[in-house]
Amino acid sequence: MTQLTDKDFKKGQPRWCPGCGDHFYLNSFHKAMAEIGVPPHQTAVISGIGCSSRLPYYVSTYAMQTIHGRAAAIATGVKITNPELSVWQISGDGDGLAIGGNHFIHAMRRNIDINIILLNNRIYGLTKGQYSPTSPRGFVSKSTPYGSVEDPFRPAELCFGARGKFFARSVATDAPETIAILKAAHAHKGAAVCEILQNCVIFNDGCHDSVYNKEGRAKNAIYVRHGEPLVFGENKEFGLVQEGFGLKVVKIGEDGVKMEDILVHDAHCIDDTLHLKLAMMDNEHGFPVALGVIRDVEAPTYNEAVWAQIEEVKEKKPYHNFAELLETNDIWEVK
Repeated sequence: MTQLTDKDFKKGQPRWCPGCGDHFYLNSFHKAMAEIGVPPHQTAVISGIGCSSRLPYYVSTYAMQTIHGRAAAIATGVKITNPELSVWQISGDGDGLAIGGNHFIHAMRRNIDINIILLNNRIYGLTKGQYSPTSPRGFVSKSTPYGSVEDPFRPAELCFGARGKFFARSVATDAPETIAILKAAHAHKGAAVCEILQNCVIFNDGCHDSVYNKEGRAKNAIYVRHGEPLVFGENKEFGLVQEGFGLKVVKIGEDGVKMEDILVHDAHCIDDTLHLKLAMMDNEHGFPVALGVIRDVEAPTYNEAVWAQIEEVKEKKPYHNFAELLETNDIWEVK
């Protein structure tokens, strides 16, 4: 078997602004595809409309840029039609959660076996700086000159509310973690959402500054690993414990807190209560931002169920192909 490299998946010259998070993500995507090992002719990349949705032009796979907000619908059709394909959907926070929000939640509910990459820069970049469904309350933009009066969607909250079984998060500038969660998403059978935090250098630069470089992540992020204690900090001196129905940050070694008191991450727990609490943490409220695979639970997939149903119905029919169907009716021989 030929060993794949990232060059096998590269195509074209990306046309994004210098410093855009899309460049960082694309580089990680090429490397992840090579490590996953599914050849380009067995991979399909589907996108909607937006800066990030130009990505299909830069991958040497089957690819399609569709219409605004419809990437999940097209990706679903691709996967059902050809279940052997590895299908990747690329969407921005506007394309995926605004006009595409309905498709997003139903992809979760159905658990269709596609990988949904949500590139979240909290702004509409392609159309020059309008606020998006993930922009915070009070956000000033071209379409909210006096500040947004709405609360934003939290992608994880939306995913879990729609009964999503896989959610992971990374920062675009963190290539090793981005590659790791992409590989985990591919290994998961079902709808897998990977939220990629990235800056828009033109219209919303700095929106993820607290975790955008390595030093910031050491202070302000926590890498969650299944089966490992939830610890963080530059010297792993802090941890998470449960307090009532919520989480609490503690310093290990102070006030009698021992390592045994720290919560251990269970990404495979069917109950998503703790997963949601981890995913909703932010620096504004004194918590680290959770990075890594937060939820990864097995469940029946929509595409497998559809094909199983087709086979079941076929077995009960007196015909199994088009020729047999014709022969079930009266036949006349024309001479």
